[in-house]
Amino acid sequence: MSQKVIMLGNEAIARGAYEAGVKVTSAYPGTPSTEVSENIVKYKEVYAEWAPNEKVAAEVAIGASMAGVRSMTMMKMVGLNVAADPLYSGAYIGVNGGMVVVVADDPGIYSSQNEQDTRMVGRAAMIPVIEPSDSEEARVFTKRAYELSEKYDTPIILRTTTRLAHSQGLVNLEERVEPEDRTYERNIAKNVMMPANAIKRHVFVEERLRKMAEDADGMDINKVEYNNTEIGIITSGIPYQYVKEVLPDASVLKLGLVNPLAKGLIREFASKVDRLIIVEELEPVIEEQVKAMGIPCEGKELFTVQGEYSANMLREALLGEKVKIDAPEQIPARPPILCPGCPHRSTYSVLKKLRIHAAGDIGCYTLGAVNPLGVVDTTLCMGSSISTLHGMEKAKGKDYIKNWVAVIGDSTFLHTGVNSLMNMVYNKASGTVIILDNSTTGMTGHQDHPATGKTLSGEETNIIKLDELCYAMGVKHVEVVDAFDTKRLEQVIRTEVARDEVSVIISQSPCALLKSFVPKGKCYTIPEKCVKCGQCLVSGCPAMSKNTDGTINIDSTMCNGCGLCMQNCKFDAIGLKKRGE
Repeated sequence: MSQKVIMLGNEAIARGAYEAGVKVTSAYPGTPSTEVSENIVKYKEVYAEWAPNEKVAAEVAIGASMAGVRSMTMMKMVGLNVAADPLYSGAYIGVNGGMVVVVADDPGIYSSQNEQDTRMVGRAAMIPVIEPSDSEEARVFTKRAYELSEKYDTPIILRTTTRLAHSQGLVNLEERVEPEDRTYERNIAKNVMMPANAIKRHVFVEERLRKMAEDADGMDINKVEYNNTEIGIITSGIPYQYVKEVLPDASVLKLGLVNPLAKGLIREFASKVDRLIIVEELEPVIEEQVKAMGIPCEGKELFTVQGEYSANMLREALLGEKVKIDAPEQIPARPPILCPGCPHRSTYSVLKKLRIHAAGDIGCYTLGAVNPLGVVDTTLCMGSSISTLHGMEKAKGKDYIKNWVAVIGDSTFLHTGVNSLMNMVYNKASGTVIILDNSTTGMTGHQDHPATGKTLSGEETNIIKLDELCYAMGVKHVEVVDAFDTKRLEQVIRTEVARDEVSVIISQSPCALLKSFVPKGKCYTIPEKCVKCGQCLVSGCPAMSKNTDGTINIDSTMCNGCGLCMQNCKFDAIGLKKRGE
């Protein structure tokens, strides 16, 4: 007997994978996809791991599929770019055991550096794409994806979005199936992508998509709802929910398979409605194909290609109803800021004092770009800070980067920073790299990585030591410094940026939000010593504020005694009450 529970979309995907009999998963954390891994690891029948990056994760899943078991890899949409190399070739190889690639898009750019539409990548890679519209479909479509993967000999992309990933819905729990492992058979023509084999497999892939498109007309994941035929809507994913809310009486074709499209079903639906409208977030992927079929329709001339859709947006675009939202006229600005006790703030405070620019990377430390720190000048993608600094040096010479460093987190360094540092050493660069080691993957919710000594399941494992790794790549000057020892940190930075060869500084202190973190105590002010200079506020700690008389207040509920404000105060107007005192 099935049980009904409320689940996040990501949680439901994990449940679907469990019920489908998946045995191996590999992923790199990336909002909004992270919770899929954090939930699937709870099922002991499934091996689940954090990989150093998405490319490795995809290759692990492909290897497990080749061996004959059902596998899954999970990532956000920009992570799909990192995994593109194995996935494009993996599409040619196909599968043995079913393989699903969960990719979470981020319409509205809530936690990403661009708005990427995975459906377009699926089309380019010739990989089918399935898109659920609620938590129950997330579970069901995940299971269905494995059936389709094995039937058509292809990896399947399960596309989700931030709204689906982090929304809750009612889910019907079912029992796990245990499909028999498929026998591995040596097949060089299928599994070795050298040019002569790839040419033949390309023919197979094109035929596979053609056959799948034909079959899509009868697939149960595509659903037609005929009501009033004056308006017909073709949609998929979360926008389906908005369509049903705003136009409950309209006829709707909801596509679960968004690549390849069910063209016969689309033609039939279009022939039965007077006005055809395509409602899809981000790019006009469905719209352009429908128009290419010679079918008149409306789409992006009514809606935007940017950001998330909403029921109110559809009301305005389709019904002409301007929805007034009651909100305060003046909403206080709440710019993003580093947490109290964050070690990155301490490092950036020293860099700011030295007037050093930083080529930045992806992580919490990107906040070093905004006031009051204002140190980070560039941010491109994971691992890019080191390569960006290297490019600057090769463009303008060694002297140009004497007031520059590259900053990168410990998890990001292991993700794609290692190759960039290797490139600096190999090509005789002279830049300084600061690894901001806070002992976690902070930006996505404190996941472990190869340098923390813990696996996804919490087991103790081998620790990759960052300093030894840097030495092994040929970096001769590697300094490990306590991030809150600002005097030594300043001295080390001055020394290393002056060198004419590559150097690495590991600025080390645990994230203040880690469960294992033990605060030093609470800082407090000594008003009679305060000269109201404001230097303690320069680092922008949110636990600190200015009183009406110009003296400083420290919120004891936020402070964890990192002591940065004490070091910045030259008049001993701040003290520390240690734990237990």
